[in-house]
Formats: sequence, structure tokens, C-alpha cells
Amino acid sequence: MGLARSRGGVVVLAGGTGGAKLARGMLDVVGPDELSVIANTGDDIEIYGASVSPDPDLITFWLADLIDERGWGLRGDTFAVMDGLRQLGADVWFSLGDRDLAWCLERKRMLDAGMTPTRALAELASRIGVGARVLPMSDQPWRTRVNGMGLQEFLIRERGQGPISELQLGQSTGPDHGPPPPSPEVREALTAARVVIIGPSNPAISIAPILSVIGDALVGAAAPVVAVSPVVGGQILKGPTDAFLEFFGVAASAEGVAAFYESRHTGLLDGIVSDEAPLGALPGLTIDTLLADPSARAHVAEQVLAFAESLRG
Repeated sequence: MGLARSRGGVVVLAGGTGGAKLARGMLDVVGPDELSVIANTGDDIEIYGASVSPDPDLITFWLADLIDERGWGLRGDTFAVMDGLRQLGADVWFSLGDRDLAWCLERKRMLDAGMTPTRALAELASRIGVGARVLPMSDQPWRTRVNGMGLQEFLIRERGQGPISELQLGQSTGPDHGPPPPSPEVREALTAARVVIIGPSNPAISIAPILSVIGDALVGAAAPVVAVSPVVGGQILKGPTDAFLEFFGVAASAEGVAAFYESRHTGLLDGIVSDEAPLGALPGLTIDTLLADPSARAHVAEQVLAFAESLRG
């Protein structure tokens, strides 16, 4: 798109729709060879005998231009299996399209055969023509729980209804109960990054789980770290982001988002992008961040990238 490039890759941290849309725009700007997306796996779930990884799959479907208009799953998918399960009396609270279910069953087969989640997703992505790398934040489970239940159960079965009384960012079965290590592929992407961009996904349940795994590595890294606020026009466009930010005692604003990230990892951010006025001492870029269509997504991605590159030492 005419922007002069520096050497190194572009890394986007993403969870749900906002981060996936920005990643899709970035694909148009830098191409697949330069783009790596580190995806949240905190809401992964095993169900219907399949291994479901909602955020990495959502991002992959966006990059393949296969996302359905409803905002999740594969475009034009059918739901015969879910309908059949309901007819048999099953409690179908988590809905997967037929092709989406096939995708997740194939992932389960690969995992059972010894592949890592990263390798399995790479294989699946290649089969639908995705050249950019979509990397699970870790190859080990690190599940988010809300009010004592899995995140998908809270968001779908409970419809994300508050109040939020408990949020556990990661549940480990390891001996130290600490976050798992990032995969070698994530480490490689971060080492080679010229910029790291935190996408406009839910800071608390989409980005914070990723940061719990890689945040310490980002603080003081050579690549500048820039966050894009998910607050557009003073509002959250999708999902219960405001409720989760309220749980952490921060406002649903660009300033609140920056404060949240700073509270998790002091010195993490080198800059923030939002449609609000610049925030004090933290370098800021004020632009229209609405990712409404392909042209807007590419335009926002190009501006975010240029801003991040201007912060390099």
C-alpha cells in the first residue's frame, strides 16, 4: 500500500472480532510472509468429541475471507449435526456448524496423533489458503474461568450476564500453577518482530491471557508495543468488555484500557491508538478506528503500523 517497510515481522495480539479484523487489514498491508498473529487460547473447549479453539479459528477464518456474516464460524455453514443432537435430547448450548465441527474434529485427530496445537492449526490453515501465521499463545492449556465456569459457558450459556464476581486468567495443572511457556513459534515471532500491535479485542479476557504468557517478554523488548483501543465513539461495539474492565476498576475508555495494560505489566506500552484525544505522556495516535469494511481495515492497519514504526528507537 505504498508504506516503506523496515526489516522484521509484524506481530498482532488478537482474541475476538476486533483483533481479527485488524489482523485481516494488516494482511493487506504487509502480506502473509510478514504477519504473525498470536491468538488467545483461554476460551478453548473440548466438546462433541472435538477440540475447539474459538479465537485462533475466528482469526484464521477472517484471514481466509471465510468468516460468516454472523461474526463467527464459516460462511454458509449448515447445522445438521447440532439439529440432530437436539432431536436426540442433547443439551446443545454451544453451537458449531457442520464444517466448523469437521475442522475441530480434524484438529482433535491431529492432536491425538501427537501434533502440537500450533502445528495442527498451521496445517489446517494451509488447507484453506492462509499464508500468515496464526499462533496459539502456548501449546499448553491455560484456560480462563469466570464466576467459577469456563469462559465459553459464561459467554454463551449464561449470555455474559453479570455481575462478574470472579475472573481467573489461566488455570494450570502444572506443579507451580504458573503460566505455561510460549511455544517456540511464538518466541521466534517475538524475536523477529519489528513491531508488536495489541489488537482491539477485549483487554481482560482476550488480551490479558496472552499477556500472562508473553507479557514479561514484551516489557523492554526492542520492538515497540502499541495497543489499539476497542472503545469506539465512547462505546464497546461487541461483547461484555465494559463489564470486565469494571471488574478491574478501570473505565471503558482508551485511558482505561491503557491503565489496565499498565496494571498488568508496568512499562508494557510504547503507544496507544484510539479515536480519543492523546493520553498524557504516553504517545498516542488519534484516528477513526472503526473497522467497518476491507478498505477501512487496511487503512487503520497502515496507520497503526506507521505509528508503531515511528516509535522504534
